[in-house]
Amino acid sequence: MSQSPVRDLENALGQFILYYDILEEQGSDRILYLAIPHRTYTEIFTEPIGKILLKNNRLRLLVFDPKQELIVQWIL
Repeated sequence: MSQSPVRDLENALGQFILYYDILEEQGSDRILYLAIPHRTYTEIFTEPIGKILLKNNRLRLLVFDPKQELIVQWIL
């Protein structure tokens, strides 16, 4: 993890898009989720930039608490 949550998100989104497009091309019926720590969700996805990312419904999130190792929320 870097010092910038936005930079980490950029890297994660790049990987997500790559895997998403590969699964689509292969005709897979798998549903891809981006797993993010709860802190990242509250810092980015509750802000306008994060809401834009969720608006097109391509990005699905699995929000987790890394200390408790628990899934906090599924966002479809």
